Amino acid sequence: MNLFSNIPQVTKNILILNILFFVAKYVLSGKGIDLDHLFGAYYPNSPLFKPFQVITYFFMHGDFFHILFNMLIFVMFGSSLERIWGPKRYFIFYVITALGAYVINSIMGTFQLMEIKNQLASMGYNITELEYGIRNQDLSRLNVINMESINMLENYILKSKTCMIGASGAVYGIMAAFAYIFPNTELMLMFPPIPIKAKFLIPVYFLIEIYSNFHVNDNVAHLAHIGGGITGLIIVYFWKKNKTFFY
Repeated sequence: MNLFSNIPQVTKNILILNILFFVAKYVLSGKGIDLDHLFGAYYPNSPLFKPFQVITYFFMHGDFFHILFNMLIFVMFGSSLERIWGPKRYFIFYVITALGAYVINSIMGTFQLMEIKNQLASMGYNITELEYGIRNQDLSRLNVINMESINMLENYILKSKTCMIGASGAVYGIMAAFAYIFPNTELMLMFPPIPIKAKFLIPVYFLIEIYSNFHVNDNVAHLAHIGGGITGLIIVYFWKKNKTFFY
């Protein structure tokens, strides 16, 4: 309890919100309510997209280990940043890095979705009716116009339903900022248990994310992690140039 009381206020409040959202997700799932579907962030041109999702998505998490690792790293590095920046600047940083993660992760998917939509429209599909069916989870009225369009149609439906959740983008932004501000701070690895300076260890995580984005086929939004890190670095770079806004 003493450890929890030593966490700075904004970090503590964000931690509590993430836990509350996670608990609510599992409680409401038993009643047939899917909070991932409601609060997760879809591509801006997806029929499932709602503007508030760009804020709510980074309070949602997939499973226990997803939120556990995100919140452990968030508290460990975020607490130090809040102490030197103060609550207001730290909160602004957190939100902007999460938004940056969403934007960078969504750029390619948005253009791909637009291209598929245009191709389906040229084949004779009624896009308004298709989007209505996706929003209401009812594609029973959809007629397949030709066999060549089946894969494209399935791809459009899949990408429309692609949902981004998790605070990982903001967490990677915090990690990047920590490595930039405290480069010589030694961090202890679990396996093997040896100390490594932040300026060496944290970049390794980003290299892993870059490799995974191009070579690993999974459901992890690696581009969002990279986007959050890039956004975080840009912010601290400009803040450091103006000393008034740094320490």
